[in-house]
Amino acid sequence: MTVEGTPQTRRARKGTLPVSVADDIERQIRDGAYQVGDKLPSLREMAALHKYAKNTVVTAFELLVSRGLIEPRRGAGYFVVDKPPSKAADDEAGSLGRAIDIVWLMREQLKTEPGAVAVADGFPPVEWLADVRLDKYHQKVVRTGLGSLFRYGSRFGYAPLREHLVRKLADFGIGVAPRQIVLTHGANEAMDIVIRYFVPPGGKVLVDDPGYYPLFGKLKMASAEVLGVPRLHDGPDLDALEQLLITHRPRLFFTQSLAHNPTGSDLSAAKAFRVLQLAQKYDLLMVENDPLADFKPTSSPRLASLDQLERTIYIGSFSKSFSAALRVGFIACGADLASDLADLKALIHVSSSEYCERTVDVMLSEGHYQRHLTRLRSRLGAATEGARALFDSVGATLFAPNAQSLYLWASLPGVEDSMALATALLPQNIRLAPGRIFNVDTAVVSPWSRYNVGAVMDPRFSQALHAALKQLDSGR
Repeated sequence: MTVEGTPQTRRARKGTLPVSVADDIERQIRDGAYQVGDKLPSLREMAALHKYAKNTVVTAFELLVSRGLIEPRRGAGYFVVDKPPSKAADDEAGSLGRAIDIVWLMREQLKTEPGAVAVADGFPPVEWLADVRLDKYHQKVVRTGLGSLFRYGSRFGYAPLREHLVRKLADFGIGVAPRQIVLTHGANEAMDIVIRYFVPPGGKVLVDDPGYYPLFGKLKMASAEVLGVPRLHDGPDLDALEQLLITHRPRLFFTQSLAHNPTGSDLSAAKAFRVLQLAQKYDLLMVENDPLADFKPTSSPRLASLDQLERTIYIGSFSKSFSAALRVGFIACGADLASDLADLKALIHVSSSEYCERTVDVMLSEGHYQRHLTRLRSRLGAATEGARALFDSVGATLFAPNAQSLYLWASLPGVEDSMALATALLPQNIRLAPGRIFNVDTAVVSPWSRYNVGAVMDPRFSQALHAALKQLDSGR
């Protein structure tokens, strides 16, 4: 067994040692000890030289890859590719964070690198959405009101689309009037508005842990204290939730009931009732984000349908089912709160995009919409079944084995830190979303990774996964 200091030291440094190792190497690159093009010592050499565990070095090297300082070259090792600017000019340091962090993963997900297998992708495969031909809707959108397209829209958003959403939410069992709906520039702007309205600096906010990592970044930018509620296969850990409510008295709990990101799990009906009981008891406001609503049955248990927006703010989006380029989301809540949030939206952004909102309205008005959703759900079911079979073949553990979701949360045999697996897959042009990204504390080692069920059906992923597992096994 490799020793890294005294037991007390090891415990103190468990979450931070890989970061410290990466920082030390970065300083050497900054000081010129390593020049652009230089090869770093191998993982084994670095581990033996400094008496580090190999997984510590693997994680540190991946941190440096994420910072854009080194790159892996298949069969050759790791090489310096860039020298960081001075501390004063390093605008990616400090509050935005570096390394395997929120901003880095968002950059990685937004890349469209040819030939990459985007297992980390948060969106459905493009071919699943290809039958939504946005170009064919333009003329219909223009005919709905050419003059208004040159003006700012209503602070609430395009009225006919809000009427459509009233009917859509009724299908979910959520009773709402148009004045209770505020259209936004995607679900992420909806979360921004809610945070700005409710969360003061230092305010305590509950989130799913693991959970939606861009939300963590938004809350940190707002100087909030982010408290993680452990996510189980059927929803939040109720004992942990109640203890946090007793100890910290937070005002908000951001959660995803269905097709949870990253675990793919669904909230059970029994647990949904208990969550709302706790919300009533401790004066907690639930913010329910439902980005994959169109992929789930309308009868699925939602907090907002049980609570009827008494203690729930419901956030939805069309990014996953239509197109992320449209950037149309919405907030549904009580009428008075909706008016306040619409005013805040106007102050920050004046208005959302009426052109995009009109486009979505036209799409919802056509019979093609329901056929599209039927195909989406069918593709999702087939891909989920295929992905589960693939992970079963390698002995993986699935967090929510019976879930039908765009995401599977899986741990692989012998992989204690999924960062090591992500590193092993990079030379094969496979981009993985390792579990620690989704943790409130990103220093905590996680064996889990999020897998996009559409992307893992690419045969290149199966081949690369088997090879990577053999490589990791031989290195132990």
